Amino acid sequence: MTEVPEHLLKRAQAAKEKAASKSAEPAAPAEAAAPAAESAGDSRIPAHLLERSKAAKAKKAGGADADAGGGAVATVAPAAGGGSVAVPTAPLATGPGGHTQRLLTVVKSGSIQDVKAKPQDKVHVWPHLLIIEFASALFILAFTTIFSVFVNAPLLELADVNKTPNPSKAPWYFLGLQELLTMFHPMVAGVTIPGMGIFLLILAPYVDKNPSNKPEDRKFAIGLMTVHLMFWAVLVMIGSFFRGPGFNFTLPWRDGLFFEL
Repeated sequence: MTEVPEHLLKRAQAAKEKAASKSAEPAAPAEAAAPAAESAGDSRIPAHLLERSKAAKAKKAGGADADAGGGAVATVAPAAGGGSVAVPTAPLATGPGGHTQRLLTVVKSGSIQDVKAKPQDKVHVWPHLLIIEFASALFILAFTTIFSVFVNAPLLELADVNKTPNPSKAPWYFLGLQELLTMFHPMVAGVTIPGMGIFLLILAPYVDKNPSNKPEDRKFAIGLMTVHLMFWAVLVMIGSFFRGPGFNFTLPWRDGLFFEL
């Protein structure tokens, strides 16, 4: 082990003593001024507050001494005679549990991450949508074909201008409108009521803007469409099965059925 020259050890020791004397000089006037300030303020500060302040200072001083006694680290410095001297250094600052690490701040991930493309709940038209539509079209075509095989729908004879059929009914999909004509003026039954229904259906997407596909979340839209279909279905059924000669109201189980496809 290489020995440190004696003149360097003496110079280091002198520098340490000089630094210690300088740090001790400002502390003495401050300690002497503290009692004077306390005595000067005794006349203005209540006694119980002074006692509380003294107790807090004593408690703080006791805690500082305990920290200094438990967290100080000693370093070994070479002495003038060739030996070593333990020099205490400042205690390490420790947090709760004795940890020396410090957490500066907690930053949310959204403030430092720049996500340009957000995930969207969408699928491609092909094959997800077109396959469903193609399967539905095949089902409707098969149903129509089977229905046309088992249900006979012959053409009637040529119309006779001198003979009006009784009852004279419109096609089944217009029987609801014909039923309204028996109750209201033609302007009201043919223009006003159907126009109001179509206008309400046009406004439905703008009134109910809920993007959910669940039926329990679309009560307004489902209720509006249900009322529209039930209203028209009831009118069609009355005009088809409960209207007889002269388009008068009849009971089909008593007077017969006056309906043709």
